[in-house]
Amino acid sequence: MSKHTFEQYAISPSVSQIVQGLGFNQPTPIQQQVLPPALRGESLIGKSHTGSGKTHAYLLSLLSKIEEQQNQVQFVITAPTRELAIQIHEEVKKAIQHAGKEQIWRSKLLIGGTDKQKMVDKLASLPPHIIVGTPGRILDMVKEEAIDLYHAKAFVLDEADLMLDLGFIEEVDQILVRCDEEIQILVFSATIPERLQPFLKKYLANPTYIEIEDDKPSPETMEHRLIPLRHKEPADVIMNITEAIQPYLAIIFTNGKDKADKLADELLSRGLKVGLLHGGLSPRERKRMLKELQSLRYQYIVATDLASRGIDIQGVSHVINAQLPKEEEFYVHRVGRTARAGLEGTAINLYTEADLPLIQKLEKKGLSFNFYEVKNGEWKEVKAYNERQTRENKETDLQKQARKMVRKPKKVKPGYKKKMKRETEKNLRGLKREQFRKKKK
Repeated sequence: MSKHTFEQYAISPSVSQIVQGLGFNQPTPIQQQVLPPALRGESLIGKSHTGSGKTHAYLLSLLSKIEEQQNQVQFVITAPTRELAIQIHEEVKKAIQHAGKEQIWRSKLLIGGTDKQKMVDKLASLPPHIIVGTPGRILDMVKEEAIDLYHAKAFVLDEADLMLDLGFIEEVDQILVRCDEEIQILVFSATIPERLQPFLKKYLANPTYIEIEDDKPSPETMEHRLIPLRHKEPADVIMNITEAIQPYLAIIFTNGKDKADKLADELLSRGLKVGLLHGGLSPRERKRMLKELQSLRYQYIVATDLASRGIDIQGVSHVINAQLPKEEEFYVHRVGRTARAGLEGTAINLYTEADLPLIQKLEKKGLSFNFYEVKNGEWKEVKAYNERQTRENKETDLQKQARKMVRKPKKVKPGYKKKMKRETEKNLRGLKREQFRKKKK
């Protein structure tokens, strides 16, 4: 099987320098599939998990087509959160540096929380070739006529499903209406929910569809524990868990910001010092919270799925799912916050019967779960949710028949289980004798 190299693609000499400077030896699977159509100017939808190398898949293709003599915006990259936009812009700046084009290629980060008028003035003097930002601030600058996007050649929509969840698709729509109809659109997303389809159909005619299957849904160094909720309050179970673990930093995930607010309040009232992170916080509050996390002010943070992809949080040792997500991909993203860079990590999942279909799907993908309860600050192994089902599946037809022959008493008295077991064994012996006599005849 031939080894893939970046040289086999139609990348520019400057981009070859970027590849060398970044120390990339060979393209990742998403880069192998994105680079050819993206370099040809085709619109595409790329479905892949975080950490697959998609940022450089689109950056390398865009920078190969930059026309440095043209003083206009050529590429627009949108991200759902300020933090993610900052991360992407850092990669753009690194690429420009490795290409040796610091004085020639211009990029600009457009996010909220910065002086709007100052930004308008700076953009008016000399337009950047590349814009990276959140949809709201980019749209602000377009409406202020600080930037003109009509001549942009390509538009990137990163983390599209998160963009949809946070309610920014309308702003993206308003930006694209002001672009040339022929603009190349590159959409990247971990999941492609049905609610995203109207947007995709409106702007992408016959796009190239790329899906990268991740065979390893989570790091091998990770342990997945399941704790039955059994009508208990999640806050009470989490308080028990905190007695049994000593996390460097634990993220407690909930399904939605209302549940995050409620759980954070309940944990605070029980004396646990927790931070809170979700899309309902103002940019200033989010920035403050991330700063406090970096300075290790909190050992626990209650968060929504925003933190599983849109924000880079370092040093996570434990992920606790107060509620399991509805889809497998979201579980993968959540637990992917820990066990990074070869470190071990633990995912602790509170589950109810309604979560069993998701657990079974994850088991089919190769995940192995251990079943526990926490009592008096100690882990105690418990029976798996499907142990009885597994035992029944292993039963022979004769054993099943013997069990069915036992009459269940109308009133349950002490020791009835032992009595039923004895009767089942007696029936089984009788059935075996009968089977033996038939064979002898």
